[in-house]
Amino acid sequence: MAAPKSGAARRWAADRADGKPARVFPVSPEKQHALAARMQALGVREDELEEHFVRSGGKGGQNVNKVSTCVVLRHRPTGVIVKCQRERSQALNRFLARRDLLDKLEARRRGVAEAALAERARIRRQKRRRSRRAKEKLLAAKRAQSEKKALRRAPEVE
Repeated sequence: MAAPKSGAARRWAADRADGKPARVFPVSPEKQHALAARMQALGVREDELEEHFVRSGGKGGQNVNKVSTCVVLRHRPTGVIVKCQRERSQALNRFLARRDLLDKLEARRRGVAEAALAERARIRRQKRRRSRRAKEKLLAAKRAQSEKKALRRAPEVE
């Protein structure tokens, strides 16, 4: 397979013809399997990802300046975009970009769930009956406020 030009999208085969997972990323097979399991758990498929390679910046010397090592990964259904240029290796950046994308998607889902949970808890707190002590405290504060206001009134003329 010829390497595409910078900025071109590329897809990678998930499995080889013999059924074994293709060694796409320069990480341990355990990490690859963990990534695949996490993608499956979140319902993210490889064909939903759009991958572009662009030139990185920063540390890395000639390799970073000449080779498109920065990976821009986009999840089409959600529109979430992740850019990874952490390492000098494009293959390792591809793995890290996928991990970052899954983190973002997970946080987004958790955020929606947590917001709904917080809203339910807030409503529950509002509806809850106040304790006797809380009621007394509230009434004492109201009484003090009304006394303050009474002192502000203009004196009555008799």
